[in-house]
Amino acid sequence: MSPLPDDRTPLISEDDRDAAVRRLQDAYAEGHIAHDDLDGRLHQVLTVRTHSELKSALASLPEENAGTTSTIAAAGGRIRRRGAWRVPRTLKVESAFARVHLDLSRAVIEHAVVDIELQLGTGRARITLPRDATVDAEGLRTEWKDTLYKPHPHPRPGGPKIRITGTMGYGRLKIRHARQ
Repeated sequence: MSPLPDDRTPLISEDDRDAAVRRLQDAYAEGHIAHDDLDGRLHQVLTVRTHSELKSALASLPEENAGTTSTIAAAGGRIRRRGAWRVPRTLKVESAFARVHLDLSRAVIEHAVVDIELQLGTGRARITLPRDATVDAEGLRTEWKDTLYKPHPHPRPGGPKIRITGTMGYGRLKIRHARQ
């Protein structure tokens, strides 16, 4: 019996597969590939198992925009984003005393995974999510009050994953899904 090679290629994750599908859809919408090419590449992306196979399915596409990192900072007062605003791949929110409200329910979210890093002293924060979003707030440290989050009872598949990290001092983070 021969031993398994030590340099086996790791399998791709569902997040990798979803990101590749979105990249193909974007390339088609921007006119970089034809409809027939899209169909063939989608089939390939949905059936590949390794990163090298996935890379070949995405070959000749324009370079992927890795996303941007934006920072919103205020010493006090309010930090508010709502309506149809474009959510960057990584959003950093920094404040010593401000109240924070990030409403992502009608925002333009172009990334499969969005990282929100909170660095808040005092003051509370509220994040409103689209109904199909999933949340990972395990990387958030709170000093005083726990995070309030109740997952949506009837989640819709295919939405973005919102990862919340950082530190909150003496405020509370409330996370909720949009009602509509």
